[in-house]
Amino acid sequence: MKYIVAAVLIGIWIYVLYALKRSKLNFWLFITGSFGLFLILMTMVRPWLTMPLAQCVAAIAGIVGNLTGTYDAYFKYGVLFIQAGTGAVTLRIDLECSGIIEISAFLALLAFFGVYDISERILVGILGTIYTILGNAFRITLICLMVQAYGTDVYYIAHTFVGRIVFYVLQVLMYFYVFTKPQIVHMQGGRFTYGKNEDK
Repeated sequence: MKYIVAAVLIGIWIYVLYALKRSKLNFWLFITGSFGLFLILMTMVRPWLTMPLAQCVAAIAGIVGNLTGTYDAYFKYGVLFIQAGTGAVTLRIDLECSGIIEISAFLALLAFFGVYDISERILVGILGTIYTILGNAFRITLICLMVQAYGTDVYYIAHTFVGRIVFYVLQVLMYFYVFTKPQIVHMQGGRFTYGKNEDK
């Protein structure tokens, strides 16, 4: 039953996108398309990709741990183990830490961002996804190193504040170069042609 409901909702979403495109309501097309695609990715793709992404992030973050001997990575389980003095912390990379939410949001926005053509969106999407995974791995690495250096008491600060701030600063930089800068170039008469397909 839930698959029928999902199919009906997706059908309605596609029809609304078609109507908005025909009406050349580009802003609402972008908002409706991005929001709808994000929901689709989070409900249909997230269950399949969360664990592989967690394993990938753990494996990349584990490289630093292996080289420095500061913490151990069990990437098959998406787990990092940090020995800090007399204490220890087990960091499990779950839904929030996997980066799937940020990747889904980025791809959903990019899919309906008219500055790029289809081939550019695919390339930027791949590069942006890799960048997000690496940025997330850097965040996890930073958390592990802080815990190992300053003890288990700093885990909450490292995870909740320092790690998130660093990761979101990296994301803001990516959003600037992917979304803001190309739009500025277009407005100045550059090579980007926002809405070019609608004029044909």
